[in-house]
Amino acid sequence: MADIVHGATGAQGSPVLSALTSAGRTAIAAVRHPEAVPAGIAARQVDLASADSLAAAYEGADGVFVHLPMGAAEAVAAQARAVVEAITRARPGRVVISTSGQIVDQPDSPLQAPADSPIMTLIDGVTGSGVPTAVVAPRLYLENLLLPVVLGPVLEEGVLRYPLSASFPVSWSSHLDVAEVVARLLTDDSPTTGTVGVGHLPGLTGPDLATAFSSRLGLEVRFEAITPETFGELITPLFGPAAAPVVDLYRALNAQDGNTIAEDSSAQELLGLRPRPIEQWLEDLAVS
Repeated sequence: MADIVHGATGAQGSPVLSALTSAGRTAIAAVRHPEAVPAGIAARQVDLASADSLAAAYEGADGVFVHLPMGAAEAVAAQARAVVEAITRARPGRVVISTSGQIVDQPDSPLQAPADSPIMTLIDGVTGSGVPTAVVAPRLYLENLLLPVVLGPVLEEGVLRYPLSASFPVSWSSHLDVAEVVARLLTDDSPTTGTVGVGHLPGLTGPDLATAFSSRLGLEVRFEAITPETFGELITPLFGPAAAPVVDLYRALNAQDGNTIAEDSSAQELLGLRPRPIEQWLEDLAVS
C-alpha cells in the first residue's frame, strides 16, 4: 500500500513526495519518464491521458495526489477525464487534488473556473466517484517571486516589482506550505473532504512582502507596482507564448479587490496548519 504522487519531479509534486516520505509513508512517483526520478525513490510510469495506465497505478493505493499540468485546454481536459475514470475504476483510499492556483471556491467571482473547465471536470468527476476527496486551493505561489526578473531587482536594486497594486491582498503560499497540507490530508486517520484553502490570512500586500525581504536580506527593499503588460515584457523571454495567459491572469486580478482564501475553509481553521512566515520561507530556500 502506498500513496501515488503525480508530478513528483516537478515544483508541486516533489515537495509532496518529500513530505510523505518524512512522515514515514511509502510514496510512489507517478511520472511519464521514471528515469528522471532520483535514485532511491520508487517510480511508476503512467500516461496521464490513459485511464487504463492510471487505474493500474491507483489500484490498491492508500491515496493519490494529482494536479493538472499546463497545456492546451483540449489535452488537459482529456487528462482530467482519464483521471476521473481511473479513480472511479480503481477506487484508491482517498484523493487530494491541487487546483494549482485556479479559483474553484468563489462561485460569485469572475475569477471562478468555469463549470466546463478541466479543473472543474476533474474535481466534480472525482468527487462524484464517491472516493473521499479533498481539494487543496492555493492562490498565488511565493515561488513566483524567485523568477530572475523579480528576485534580481530585489537583490541588485532593493526593489520588488510585481504586477499588483500596493494595496492588493493575496493569500500567498509556497509549494512547501501546500505540500504540508497535502501530506496531512493523505495521512490523517479521518479523511478531510471538500475544499481546503492554503495561504496567508489576512492576505499580504506587496509592501508586506518587501518588508519580509528586507528583514531576511538585511537590506532595504521597497515595493513597486508594475502593469501586467510590463510584467509580460519581462517574462516573455523566459516563458515564450506561455507569458500571454500570465498577463491575462494579472489583468483579471487587478480588476478585483484581492485574492484571498476564506477563513472558514482554510487550512488554518480545518487542519491547524499555517503557512510559514515569508522570512522563514526565504531562509528555507536559502535566498540571500
